Amino acid sequence: MSGSVDAVLRERLLAGTQALGVALSEAQAAQLLDYLALLQKWNRVYNLTAVRDPQEMLTQHLLDSLAAVPPLQRWLARAGRAQPRLLDVGSGGGLPGVVFAVCCPALDVSCVDTVGKKAAFVQQAALALKLPNLHGLHARVETLATPFDVVSCRAFAALADFTAWSRGALAPDGVWLAMKGKHPSEELAALPAGVQVFHVEPLQVPGLAAERCIVWMRPAEVRSA
Repeated sequence: MSGSVDAVLRERLLAGTQALGVALSEAQAAQLLDYLALLQKWNRVYNLTAVRDPQEMLTQHLLDSLAAVPPLQRWLARAGRAQPRLLDVGSGGGLPGVVFAVCCPALDVSCVDTVGKKAAFVQQAALALKLPNLHGLHARVETLATPFDVVSCRAFAALADFTAWSRGALAPDGVWLAMKGKHPSEELAALPAGVQVFHVEPLQVPGLAAERCIVWMRPAEVRSA
């Protein structure tokens, strides 16, 4: 990307994070822009995303993922975990997992994908951006048994499938964070009794007119008869 394009992207990123209430250091802003450049570079060969234009990548990927950062930070603050861990399922090119790792340095983030080249990209991003708290995993989420405090996804699968497939990776007192478009009424109605939705949080993404929300879920308490 040229210097003028870089400057425009940086200006739009900072304006977007300000609108979202995300406090970024200079180093974090640089990491996010470097990630965007890395995503664009690898995308030419590995087809990580259908979005090609860097301006559209900024809005549809970076700012969209950044919109979930304040809600995640609030949950982490309330939970008070000493060393919190997050698993991002079907992460693809690392969204939102890489963004979470940049904005929440104390959070250990693992991005899992069944496609090896996508997991490899996340590993490369961790090295290039110097993010020791970011890991790329080439696996099926159903095979993971390490407990994570938060299991997230962005446009990955229906809520019933997402929670069923990732249940073994969720800590006993952990939560699911599912990023969705408009309010997913039908998916919510299809959830089993073992999954409790405790909040559907609307998101406003700067520069994006489409609806966005987070569906927060946890395993429901099992009551004996």
